[in-house]
Amino acid sequence: MRELTNAEEDIMRVLWRLKKGFVKDVLADLPVLDSTGEKPAYNTVSTIIRILEKKGVVGYTAYGKTHEYYPLISEDEYRRFQTEQLMTNYFDGSLQKLVSFFVKERNVSLNEADEIIDLLNRQKP
Repeated sequence: MRELTNAEEDIMRVLWRLKKGFVKDVLADLPVLDSTGEKPAYNTVSTIIRILEKKGVVGYTAYGKTHEYYPLISEDEYRRFQTEQLMTNYFDGSLQKLVSFFVKERNVSLNEADEIIDLLNRQKP
């Protein structure tokens, strides 16, 4: 799997939410993306979807010249991929370093720490 650009992630979030849709559906569901307060152009969204198709993360069903697009990967699959990339690239693959970083940076409360410990204890075989 390859990392997606911010614009590609925005499109994927819409497709994950919609499950499937035409370019017009994706465009209608996109939030305002630029400082002008406007959505991207139809052709821009169409181009990004075709790039996502080439990357193997979006498929389509053709209805004549019209295409209905759908995600080929789940949001959880991409989240796992991104987390692995983050751990590998910034924390030497160490979960301990990753958690330690977030504990320090996010000022984790005692309640949150207890919840994390409880979650870890429930994951034990």
